Amino acid sequence: MAITRQQAIDLLHHHVKNEKMIFHCLASEAVMKSLAVKMGKDPEKWGLAGLLHDLDVEVTHADPLIHGTQTEVLLKDFDVDPEILDAIRMHNECSAGRERSTDFQHALAAGETITGLITATTYVYPDRRLSSVKPKSVVKRMKEKMFAASVKRENIMECEKIGIPIEEFAVLAIGAMLPIAQEIGL
Repeated sequence: MAITRQQAIDLLHHHVKNEKMIFHCLASEAVMKSLAVKMGKDPEKWGLAGLLHDLDVEVTHADPLIHGTQTEVLLKDFDVDPEILDAIRMHNECSAGRERSTDFQHALAAGETITGLITATTYVYPDRRLSSVKPKSVVKRMKEKMFAASVKRENIMECEKIGIPIEEFAVLAIGAMLPIAQEIGL
Protein backbone atom coordinates (compact mmCIF):
# COMPACT_ATOMS: atom_id res chain seq x y z
CA MET A 1 0.00 0.00 0.00
CA ALA A 2 1.33 3.40 -0.97
CA ILE A 3 2.36 5.89 1.69
CA THR A 4 -0.55 8.07 2.81
CA ARG A 5 -0.51 11.80 3.20
CA GLN A 6 -0.97 11.40 6.97
CA GLN A 7 2.04 9.08 7.16
CA ALA A 8 4.03 11.66 5.17
CA ILE A 9 2.94 14.45 7.55
CA ASP A 10 3.88 12.31 10.56
CA LEU A 11 7.31 11.58 9.06
CA LEU A 12 7.83 15.25 8.26
CA HIS A 13 7.10 16.23 11.87
CA HIS A 14 9.35 13.44 13.13
CA HIS A 15 12.38 14.39 11.00
CA VAL A 16 11.93 18.18 10.63
CA LYS A 17 11.63 20.30 13.76
CA ASN A 18 11.93 23.75 12.16
CA GLU A 19 8.38 25.11 11.83
CA LYS A 20 9.27 27.35 8.87
CA MET A 21 10.64 24.34 7.00
CA ILE A 22 7.42 22.43 7.66
CA PHE A 23 5.47 25.43 6.33
CA HIS A 24 7.72 25.39 3.26
CA CYS A 25 6.97 21.70 2.66
CA LEU A 26 3.22 22.28 3.02
CA ALA A 27 3.41 25.20 0.59
CA SER A 28 5.43 23.06 -1.83
CA GLU A 29 2.78 20.34 -1.61
CA ALA A 30 0.05 22.85 -2.49
CA VAL A 31 1.99 24.24 -5.45
CA MET A 32 2.82 20.76 -6.74
CA LYS A 33 -0.82 19.69 -6.55
CA SER A 34 -1.84 22.74 -8.59
CA LEU A 35 0.91 22.09 -11.12
CA ALA A 36 -0.23 18.48 -11.45
CA VAL A 37 -3.81 19.51 -12.13
CA LYS A 38 -2.67 22.06 -14.71
CA MET A 39 -0.47 19.49 -16.44
CA GLY A 40 -2.91 16.57 -16.28
CA LYS A 41 -0.78 14.63 -13.79
CA ASP A 42 -1.64 12.91 -10.49
CA PRO A 43 -2.07 15.65 -7.84
CA GLU A 44 -1.66 13.24 -4.91
CA LYS A 45 1.61 11.89 -6.30
CA TRP A 46 3.00 15.32 -7.13
CA GLY A 47 1.75 16.67 -3.80
CA LEU A 48 3.61 13.96 -1.88
CA ALA A 49 6.82 14.90 -3.68
CA GLY A 50 6.35 18.50 -2.59
CA LEU A 51 5.52 17.50 0.96
CA LEU A 52 8.49 15.14 1.36
CA HIS A 53 11.15 16.85 -0.76
CA ASP A 54 13.00 18.30 2.27
CA LEU A 55 12.46 15.35 4.63
CA ASP A 56 16.23 14.92 5.04
CA VAL A 57 17.08 18.63 5.39
CA GLU A 58 17.89 18.44 9.11
CA VAL A 59 19.47 14.98 8.91
CA THR A 60 21.87 16.30 6.25
CA HIS A 61 22.16 19.77 7.82
CA ALA A 62 21.07 21.09 4.41
CA ASP A 63 24.50 20.22 3.04
CA PRO A 64 24.10 20.73 -0.73
CA LEU A 65 26.47 17.85 -1.42
CA ILE A 66 24.15 15.29 0.22
CA HIS A 67 20.73 16.95 0.78
CA GLY A 68 18.09 14.96 -1.07
CA THR A 69 20.02 11.72 -1.00
CA GLN A 70 18.93 10.58 2.46
CA THR A 71 15.17 10.90 1.98
CA GLU A 72 15.03 7.51 0.29
CA VAL A 73 16.67 5.98 3.37
CA LEU A 74 14.17 7.71 5.66
CA LEU A 75 11.31 6.32 3.54
CA LYS A 76 12.65 2.75 3.27
CA ASP A 77 9.81 1.27 5.35
CA PHE A 78 7.12 2.85 3.17
CA ASP A 79 5.84 2.10 -0.31
CA VAL A 80 6.80 5.26 -2.17
CA ASP A 81 6.47 5.58 -5.93
CA PRO A 82 9.99 5.51 -7.48
CA GLU A 83 9.13 8.62 -9.53
CA ILE A 84 8.49 10.53 -6.30
CA LEU A 85 11.85 9.42 -4.92
CA ASP A 86 13.54 10.40 -8.19
CA ALA A 87 11.96 13.88 -8.21
CA ILE A 88 12.97 14.38 -4.57
CA ARG A 89 16.54 13.27 -5.28
CA MET A 90 16.68 15.54 -8.34
CA HIS A 91 15.33 18.68 -6.64
CA ASN A 92 18.96 19.18 -5.59
CA GLU A 93 21.02 18.64 -8.72
CA CYS A 94 24.21 19.22 -6.76
CA SER A 95 23.85 16.02 -4.73
CA ALA A 96 22.17 14.08 -7.55
CA GLY A 97 25.15 14.52 -9.83
CA ARG A 98 23.07 14.98 -12.96
CA GLU A 99 20.74 17.52 -14.52
CA ARG A 100 16.96 17.44 -14.23
CA SER A 101 15.27 16.09 -17.34
CA THR A 102 11.62 15.21 -16.63
CA ASP A 103 8.57 17.42 -16.17
CA PHE A 104 8.18 16.04 -12.64
CA GLN A 105 11.78 16.96 -11.75
CA HIS A 106 11.50 20.46 -13.25
CA ALA A 107 8.11 21.02 -11.59
CA LEU A 108 9.41 20.12 -8.13
CA ALA A 109 12.53 22.26 -8.48
CA ALA A 110 10.52 25.26 -9.67
CA GLY A 111 7.54 24.68 -7.39
CA GLU A 112 9.40 24.29 -4.13
CA THR A 113 11.70 27.20 -4.91
CA ILE A 114 9.00 29.73 -5.78
CA THR A 115 7.43 29.16 -2.36
CA GLY A 116 10.51 30.75 -0.77
CA LEU A 117 10.31 33.80 -3.01
CA ILE A 118 6.58 34.19 -2.35
CA THR A 119 7.13 33.87 1.40
CA ALA A 120 9.91 36.46 1.35
CA THR A 121 7.73 38.80 -0.72
CA THR A 122 4.90 38.37 1.79
CA TYR A 123 7.20 39.40 4.64
CA VAL A 124 7.98 42.79 3.06
CA TYR A 125 4.30 43.73 2.79
CA PRO A 126 3.11 45.92 5.69
CA ASP A 127 0.42 43.41 6.74
CA ARG A 128 2.64 40.36 6.08
CA ARG A 129 -0.33 38.58 4.50
CA LEU A 130 -0.13 36.35 1.45
CA SER A 131 -3.55 37.64 0.39
CA SER A 132 -1.93 41.04 -0.25
CA VAL A 133 0.80 39.69 -2.54
CA LYS A 134 0.33 40.29 -6.25
CA PRO A 135 1.90 37.95 -8.80
CA LYS A 136 3.56 40.91 -10.55
CA SER A 137 5.36 41.71 -7.28
CA VAL A 138 6.78 38.19 -7.15
CA VAL A 139 7.93 38.46 -10.77
CA LYS A 140 9.48 41.87 -10.02
CA ARG A 141 11.31 40.41 -6.99
CA MET A 142 12.71 37.68 -9.26
CA LYS A 143 14.79 40.37 -10.95
CA GLU A 144 16.13 41.77 -7.67
CA LYS A 145 19.14 39.52 -7.06
CA MET A 146 19.76 40.86 -3.54
CA PHE A 147 16.17 40.19 -2.46
CA ALA A 148 15.93 36.71 -0.93
CA ALA A 149 19.39 36.12 -2.36
CA SER A 150 19.44 32.43 -1.42
CA VAL A 151 16.43 31.70 -3.65
CA LYS A 152 17.72 30.14 -6.86
CA ARG A 153 16.00 32.06 -9.64
CA GLU A 154 17.24 29.55 -12.22
CA ASN A 155 15.23 26.82 -10.44
CA ILE A 156 12.08 28.92 -10.51
CA MET A 157 12.61 29.59 -14.22
CA GLU A 158 12.39 25.85 -14.86
CA CYS A 159 8.64 26.53 -14.96
CA GLU A 160 9.28 27.49 -18.57
CA LYS A 161 10.75 24.03 -19.24
CA ILE A 162 7.31 22.61 -18.42
CA GLY A 163 5.55 25.18 -20.58
CA ILE A 164 4.44 27.71 -17.96
CA PRO A 165 5.58 31.34 -18.31
CA ILE A 166 6.86 32.91 -15.08
CA GLU A 167 3.92 35.33 -14.83
CA GLU A 168 1.44 32.46 -15.04
CA PHE A 169 3.53 30.39 -12.64
CA ALA A 170 3.45 33.15 -10.02
CA VAL A 171 -0.36 33.30 -10.31
CA LEU A 172 -0.62 29.51 -9.98
CA ALA A 173 1.73 29.30 -6.98
CA ILE A 174 0.12 32.13 -5.03
CA GLY A 175 -3.31 30.70 -5.81
CA ALA A 176 -2.19 27.29 -4.54
CA MET A 177 -0.80 28.71 -1.30
CA LEU A 178 -3.72 31.02 -0.47
CA PRO A 179 -6.09 28.30 0.83
CA ILE A 180 -3.46 27.20 3.37
CA ALA A 181 -2.08 30.68 4.16
CA GLN A 182 -3.11 30.55 7.80
CA GLU A 183 -1.73 27.03 8.22
CA ILE A 184 1.68 28.16 6.90
CA GLY A 185 1.82 31.42 8.85
CA LEU A 186 1.10 33.75 5.94
